[in-house]
Amino acid sequence: MGAAIPPFGRPRRQSRPAFRWCTCATAVSGSDSVVPMPETGYPWPIETTRLDNGLRVVVSEDRSAPVVAVNLWYDVGSRHEPDGQTGFAHLFEHLMFEGSVNVAKTEHMKLIQGSGGSLNATTNPDRTNYFNTVPAEHLELVLWLEADRMGGLVPALTQETLDNQREVVKNERRQRYENVPYGDAWLRLLPLLYPPGHPYHHSTIGSMADLNAADLATFKDFHVTYYAPNNAVLTVVGDASSGEVFALAEKYFGRLAPRPDIPAAPDGLVVPATGVPAQETVHAEVPAPRVYLAHRTYPFGTPEYDAVTVLGTLLGSGRGSRLYQRLADGARLAQPDNVGAYGVDLAHAPAPLIITATARDGVSAEELTAGLTEVVDELADGGVTGAELDRARALLTTAWWRSLATVDGRADTLGRYATQFGDPARAADRLPGWLSVGADQLAEVAAEVLRPADRVTLTYLPEESA
Repeated sequence: MGAAIPPFGRPRRQSRPAFRWCTCATAVSGSDSVVPMPETGYPWPIETTRLDNGLRVVVSEDRSAPVVAVNLWYDVGSRHEPDGQTGFAHLFEHLMFEGSVNVAKTEHMKLIQGSGGSLNATTNPDRTNYFNTVPAEHLELVLWLEADRMGGLVPALTQETLDNQREVVKNERRQRYENVPYGDAWLRLLPLLYPPGHPYHHSTIGSMADLNAADLATFKDFHVTYYAPNNAVLTVVGDASSGEVFALAEKYFGRLAPRPDIPAAPDGLVVPATGVPAQETVHAEVPAPRVYLAHRTYPFGTPEYDAVTVLGTLLGSGRGSRLYQRLADGARLAQPDNVGAYGVDLAHAPAPLIITATARDGVSAEELTAGLTEVVDELADGGVTGAELDRARALLTTAWWRSLATVDGRADTLGRYATQFGDPARAADRLPGWLSVGADQLAEVAAEVLRPADRVTLTYLPEESA
């Protein structure tokens, strides 16, 4: 299929380098180079290289514990799926654990877990990632496994395996979306936010009709197209040197052939504004009315989206947020555990800001909607207080360092910035970006993105109210 398979045989166990503390604060600028980095955003070293076949390799050494996190990001998500192939990216998240040329079905998990490690994978509209955390002496084993399924899944993929995992995805759809209260909210919000043909119009779970209609050859073509070394970023964080990782990456991934004609995802940056609010009401088996307000904002990674992140935090994060104070504590319209706001960090189109609340007993959907829109409109018209801004900055600072507290959290962050922005060192800009957002910028962004004319309202009502 155009990709050479890694060498046969299991890798040898690697002896772990002597333990030492890592106190440097550096980052990459260019291949195999290190430059100073501000300590405010990412105070660990970052080193990068690119193999001849296009695979980008990112290493962040940290000798504080004898573990390594190995994270592989593929630049393929639901936004890349052509018409008739929705759900393919997510299905391959499952298929990648079902065996490859040199690894039997389920053996990938057994090898990692048997080595004292953990593993998983996720898919979103922008990417698919596979991540493993293992004792450092098993680094070579993980890299061999990842290379084998990158280059060797297609020859091992059978109709039986495909049919089995299609059923698994169907069950996942039932369990996560169809058979839980409010479970299909995201499936409904996306078409309301993005028009037909937009790369974010459909969800990662995709269409069961598309998954059922495609044959084995179509699925194989999808893997060959996107699961290529020049469409991936390999990130290793923890108890390993850059030289060790670069050499092992070359050994196991270097023989895989690049894909010269990977199709670009459709452009989603421009979403025509209709000037008319979009609304949908759903009668379902839900315990209480729930309302979602959604607004398209800016792409993740832009300074404007940094302001949206701060805006969502002060609006809906925790008991001190404006929504909680007004709707849960004050007017007592919303259930305390079901009121909030958050941005969905999508990088290739105006990302949505979601605002939601569930009604208390005796509160109607109309009353809840009126309360939500009143708080949101006041924020758009009146700006924020200094105390709210300080609280949001503190919460975001805590969240940022918590996300980087583990080697797997750091590996995922660096893989994201390398994949989506071409530079893992840009991760160091995220926290300073949030902290630099001022009240004037917040007021300007709120007035721009929270306009009622561009608002999406999704309302759930208990079936007996139909």
